[in-house]
Amino acid sequence: MSNTHAARGIDTSRPHSARMYDYYLGGKDHFDIDEQAAETVAAAYPGIFVCARENRAFMHRATRVLAQEHGIRQWLDIGTGIPTEPNLHQVAQSVVPEARVVYADNDPLVLKYAERLMRSTPQGRTTYIEADVNNPQELLTAPELAVVLDLNRPVALSLNALMHFVTDAQDPYGIVGRLLDALPSGSALALSHCTPDFDPPTWQKVTDIYTGAGTPVQFRSQQDVARFFDGLDLLDPGVTVGHRWRPDASNGDEPTDATVSLWTGVGIKP
Repeated sequence: MSNTHAARGIDTSRPHSARMYDYYLGGKDHFDIDEQAAETVAAAYPGIFVCARENRAFMHRATRVLAQEHGIRQWLDIGTGIPTEPNLHQVAQSVVPEARVVYADNDPLVLKYAERLMRSTPQGRTTYIEADVNNPQELLTAPELAVVLDLNRPVALSLNALMHFVTDAQDPYGIVGRLLDALPSGSALALSHCTPDFDPPTWQKVTDIYTGAGTPVQFRSQQDVARFFDGLDLLDPGVTVGHRWRPDASNGDEPTDATVSLWTGVGIKP
């Protein structure tokens, strides 16, 4: 995408994490500056492309498990990113056509493509709201959310590859806690989070690249990621590397834990 196609409100002077992620997934909705930054990350951590794919695959599996095995019919997906098919609602509605999904992100480019996120089944419902995870109260009280979700019934809170963009100074555990407090018993948290556990020097380089580009990040250990699930009933196999969470049948070409470097988990609110 050339800068001449930049929409109003989209900052093309510096890379953006959502557009870099689109590049990692092989998408087309990014700018030259995003590609340059993403290639800088890839030079330090070639596994970033596998990590991004495994993150999407975890989201697909977690969504199916919650729909099939736990009766979830509503999702709140924060940090949606640029639409990449199949999107969460397509996965959920393939299992339960009546599934309802609210997507939230604070990137104007995501808003530009939000119509892709609103192609719901006739039985279900989807919408997109422009909101920031750092302001959970504003997000939860958005009128569009109330039209689609019934917060008196279980909701799956989907936070995929998002919370490492919330540093400790921004109170990440408090933010997740406030979001979960608004959801009833039987709700769920599905979360993925990049980690330096398997290769600290490489992930320090990745941290420096993102922070230097104006996007502070904080990649966390397994123990710190597990804290997001405090008070929830963790589903088996607990907090584990992305490709090891309820994997589909293996094709025999399994990546290493260090290549994936992504902790994932799903917990149910008692």
